Amino acid sequence: MSTVARYALVRIASACLTLFGVAVLIFGAIHALPGSFEDVLVPQAPQELRDQIAARYGLDRPLVEQFGMWLGRAIQGDLGVSLITQQPVAAEFARRLPVTVEIAGLATAIALLVGVPLGVLSGLTGHRRLVPATSRLVGGFAMSVPDFVVGAVLLYVFSRYSLWFTIGEWTPLADDPIANLRGALLPAFALSLLGIGLVLATARHATISVLGQDFIMAAVARGKRPGTVVRQHVLRNAGIPVITIVAIYSGYLLGGTIIVEMLFSVPGIGRYLIFGVLNRDYTVVQAGVMLAATFFILLNTLADALYAALDPRLAGSQGR
Repeated sequence: MSTVARYALVRIASACLTLFGVAVLIFGAIHALPGSFEDVLVPQAPQELRDQIAARYGLDRPLVEQFGMWLGRAIQGDLGVSLITQQPVAAEFARRLPVTVEIAGLATAIALLVGVPLGVLSGLTGHRRLVPATSRLVGGFAMSVPDFVVGAVLLYVFSRYSLWFTIGEWTPLADDPIANLRGALLPAFALSLLGIGLVLATARHATISVLGQDFIMAAVARGKRPGTVVRQHVLRNAGIPVITIVAIYSGYLLGGTIIVEMLFSVPGIGRYLIFGVLNRDYTVVQAGVMLAATFFILLNTLADALYAALDPRLAGSQGR
């Protein structure tokens, strides 16, 4: 078996074990919450009715049996039916997932477009005090302000002064791209601020680290132009830690959109999960958190594959 194939199998097996552990934790945490589905649905009902509801949805069975049934259906792609709406959870996710993915994708794009150039420029001009000082100030501010604070400020300002953006209205991308962008940019910007800080700081430190390597000195000694050295050597090697932080940040976004979606009334998965938690809708919450965990693990696996593409030595070292 080749080194790359062995490396891929190890990563896939690790991802499967991680997903199983996440499934156990999700199921246990949801059922450990105070209260039950019957308490939310019929809080004042007699015990006989409460027992009938529990029996109807299988909530009276042992937790191990409930977990086995849920996991078996989830592996087959059946995420169950919402206890509140009686609608298939998979269908609701399919309808809401594009909204959350669009906002998360826009936030990631903004973070990369702003953070990478500023971070690389700061690393390349470290001898000038103003540029690195400014980048550190921007990065520190971006990472220290919570996204719900940024969202609340944007909500206050742009609800008073529209300035082209719309709040509380969501237009599907296929219906009207411009109207969709008007409603998606503000929540995406609120989420992107943390990403800008993370990407900026990572790109800056990675650039400074690469500039101190011997192969950079050798490339300069061979007479290569500064722009060529940056494109062929600095950006390629500094890209590995940036890929890592972007994978982690993108995984965070799928769950981190919850508060922002509530603030801006965005009909995404995060808002759906909030109502699921409040109503003790076990099926919705378990499926939603499992989806977020799967997405996070897939992103990290993809990042590992990109590491191997940028530097094949990594696959060989981790495959041994």
